[in-house]
Amino acid sequence: MPSSPASREGQPLTATDQLAWRQHIPALASAAGIRQASDAWDAVSDSFCDEDGWPIDEKGYADGKVTRDAEAWKHVEVFLAYGPEVLAGVRAAAHGADYVEGPVSAALRRLRGIDTTLERAGQVRHEGDQVMALMDDSLPGSREIYASHAQEIRNSEGWHYADELSSQGLALTRAAGYLAEQRITIAPRRPAAPRRPSLAPLSASAGPRPLRLPHHPRRTRNPHVIPADVDSTEFRRDQAD
Repeated sequence: MPSSPASREGQPLTATDQLAWRQHIPALASAAGIRQASDAWDAVSDSFCDEDGWPIDEKGYADGKVTRDAEAWKHVEVFLAYGPEVLAGVRAAAHGADYVEGPVSAALRRLRGIDTTLERAGQVRHEGDQVMALMDDSLPGSREIYASHAQEIRNSEGWHYADELSSQGLALTRAAGYLAEQRITIAPRRPAAPRRPSLAPLSASAGPRPLRLPHHPRRTRNPHVIPADVDSTEFRRDQAD
């Protein structure tokens, strides 16, 4: 039961990785498409068989399975493209306690076998690609003739893993959606603080400016006091000289 973040090649997932896998969750919800293909076939398959379950319309029965397998394989391709990345993100975000109890504990436990399912489905696709490449090399121009048959074989061999992903993939989508909402959040950007006007620095050599008080002229009495026993006309003449 993992309790520490999963990693890629031994390295913890970066913040960018944690955000990237969230974008693929809606695509993985296509696991319901596999179940829909299976249910559509189950609804009509009995009509091609007798009471004992043996096909009475072999062509209709075979064509119905081909349609089911082809539709299911489309969704397997989606899981092969995005499943490993989302699975790594889920395991990095999940805590040990999430596997024991909580809203997605059952979904997380259901993921124990999904690694093998994805690996085997990948092998089926690889083998199908090799068959197509061999036809191109050995029988040039025959791709259009044999491609459809080769794809039917691939889809038929991949149906078992598609059926597994119909439930495992749904569990992965449920766990990923919950953990992405609860554990991985994007911090909102803070508004930039307004800039304060910069003050011009004082010169290092300049000292503090002296405090200047307002100048109020003082009124003084006339210092030239004329003595009482002196003639005022002569006194002013002497002062002027």
